[in-house]
Amino acid sequence: MLLLGSFGGGAIRYRGGVLDALGLNFLAFGHAQGISNTVLWVGQLLLIGAWVHLGRRLFKKKVADDTADAADLGLVKRTLYAMVVPLIFAAPMMSRDVYSYLMQGAMLRDGFDPYTEGAAVNPGPMLLEVSHDWRNTTTPYGPLHLWIGDMITTVVGDNVTLGVVAYKILSIIGLAVTGWSIVRIAQHFGANPAIALWIGVANPVMIIHMIGGMHNESLMVGLVSVGLLLALKKRFVAGVALIAVAVSLKATAAIALPFVVWIGMHHFAGFLATKKGKDSPTLKQQVPAFFATGAAGVAVTGVVVSAITWASGASWGWISEISGNSKVINPLAFPSLVASVITMVAEVFVDDFDYNAVVNVVRSISMLIMLGGLVVCWWLFRQNERRAVTGTAAAYAVAFVFNSVTLPWYYASLISLLGTFKPPMWLIRFAAGASVFIALMFTGSGNHQLYNIVTVIIAAIIAWLATVVIFDDTDPATTATEKPSPHTVS
Repeated sequence: MLLLGSFGGGAIRYRGGVLDALGLNFLAFGHAQGISNTVLWVGQLLLIGAWVHLGRRLFKKKVADDTADAADLGLVKRTLYAMVVPLIFAAPMMSRDVYSYLMQGAMLRDGFDPYTEGAAVNPGPMLLEVSHDWRNTTTPYGPLHLWIGDMITTVVGDNVTLGVVAYKILSIIGLAVTGWSIVRIAQHFGANPAIALWIGVANPVMIIHMIGGMHNESLMVGLVSVGLLLALKKRFVAGVALIAVAVSLKATAAIALPFVVWIGMHHFAGFLATKKGKDSPTLKQQVPAFFATGAAGVAVTGVVVSAITWASGASWGWISEISGNSKVINPLAFPSLVASVITMVAEVFVDDFDYNAVVNVVRSISMLIMLGGLVVCWWLFRQNERRAVTGTAAAYAVAFVFNSVTLPWYYASLISLLGTFKPPMWLIRFAAGASVFIALMFTGSGNHQLYNIVTVIIAAIIAWLATVVIFDDTDPATTATEKPSPHTVS
């Protein structure tokens, strides 16, 4: 249904494209577009329903042995394939960002600087598909993002359709790599890999926005996931290098690096203790191990990011653009939510109350809270490698809640890790309900419904019902993904 509805109700081309080539443009207008939107919406509900049913089966069985885990993992994988395969052939949906990606790549290809110039400086077929709001906006992404776009547009020229296909392939690769890594991270910690894959990859937010929307988070999260896995397997330098590659794609990946330092420190300190004939490291081993791994992490990151920036032909202007664009206003970001509530109350007394002035102040305060929260997370989750991965997820949560701008696909970094560290059941319940709610908040064309009260209420009810169906017999005080494991966590 998502596949069928995407060609009339998705984020389709303004000019040209598959519908135009097939003489089916009527599907994108009038009553036919309304039907396409309905089909797409039904597809969203069916996707969510399949995910909820799968979750119910997993939690009903309350798996405790390796054989049952293998069977459940196979079931989740088959369901994931069934979700993804139809979307391989679907049009972009829930976002027009893929057209901006192509445009930014074409700008680098044609000698423009996307960090100082907007897309409008380079007219052509790709510019016509970029959302009007972003035609004069610089890119917040890293040099690898531009390099990928440069290579794609060099190969496909100005053929937008082929460019979209290329990004679809990259998105699928990114999600596949994420799934492969998440299963192994969960197994490393003795967590249930089936549930980790269910909540972290088969999640409707991941399917809709990583594959349907083709956001560059798909590749970024895949790189970070493999980097974390390598670090856990005592391949610290390789792990940091991969995460550094992800940083050069999108700076959000950098949040994981300080926690990888903790992982590396514990491994190195354990090695130093073993050389001294001791079972566990002392502070004397931990302190030099921390500084050694920290210095190595900074050096590797600097070399990798510098090499990619140089090789891509992009400028270092991406550093100043990391904060992103402040145009986006929605209640997923804490400062926007607070500013909206303040303004709503204030307008009762002051007709011309200035929302922009309020949101600017709240964003500044929220940014300080975010920075403080990241430091607190880093320090609180230092005890062992499992705590470090838990802290990575917590830090992503802090960043996305308190950031000035937040969109649903940002949460891919957090969602992917949720089932890997044996989280408490209440957290999985909350994540499942929030995932269903967020998955229903965007129309196929890419417009959010977070200020549509009726839609918000309906989505909230559906999300609540979903959690009831999935977890009706589950004790919220238990651990969601625990199972016996031979692995020892250092």
